[in-house]
Amino acid sequence: MGFFSKKKVEEEKQERKRNLVFCMPLFKGEEGYSLEALIEDLKNYWKLNVTDVDGSDEAATFNVDGELVGLGFMPAPVPSQELEELCPYSYLWPNAETEVMEHSNHAILSVMSENSSLLDKYSLLTKINASILRTCESAIGIYQGSATLLISKELYLDFAEMLNEGMLPIQLWIYIGIVADNEKTNMYSYGMSEFGKSEIEIIDCEMDRNEVFDFFSNILYYIIDQDVTLHDGETIGMSEEQELAIRESKAVYLEGNSLKIEL
Repeated sequence: MGFFSKKKVEEEKQERKRNLVFCMPLFKGEEGYSLEALIEDLKNYWKLNVTDVDGSDEAATFNVDGELVGLGFMPAPVPSQELEELCPYSYLWPNAETEVMEHSNHAILSVMSENSSLLDKYSLLTKINASILRTCESAIGIYQGSATLLISKELYLDFAEMLNEGMLPIQLWIYIGIVADNEKTNMYSYGMSEFGKSEIEIIDCEMDRNEVFDFFSNILYYIIDQDVTLHDGETIGMSEEQELAIRESKAVYLEGNSLKIEL
């Protein structure tokens, strides 16, 4: 296979990836979600136009404003090794190591479309997840594998409510890694590549950790919300006066390269 053929195959793979987003709701106990209750919640709570519902509680497809949704119940837990590696880093779910490992079933939820943006797909995915969590007593949280995120039921519902306020719940989509090194703070994103963006790191920052987190979250929000692509050699800031250098180099906490913001 020649270079251009390989390039075309890779582009087609990336295009298919952009057309599909998915995650895994987790359940504890024998019961799973109710398809009927889910559809009613999508219509009544989120005011979505749900059509072409086909299937049962075990497996179903339906359409939401041109988006094809697939949902399947899996009567088995997610492989423990896959989740054990994530639990220690899941600071948004303090009891993850205990509660996640007690789940007994999961579902696979996917949103597929060639016409909508990734932002629209993730927004819809979040609304469906929230409806599953809200209408299913046995649901305990969501596993967003593309961003190595484990998020508890209560917190997921809180963040998802941002969509009703015209805001983006990026912490449901992007993992923000926090590494403390003596008096310095390091942060990195994981999941930006899902949106076609470079992963970002802040290394050896001496600012207050909460301030760094707020700044980092705001930068990620800005990139996703405004569909901004940052480049090596540019500057960025949260005000007209602030100009922070952006440098691309080998990532410290990730594979490949990342963009470093010199804060």
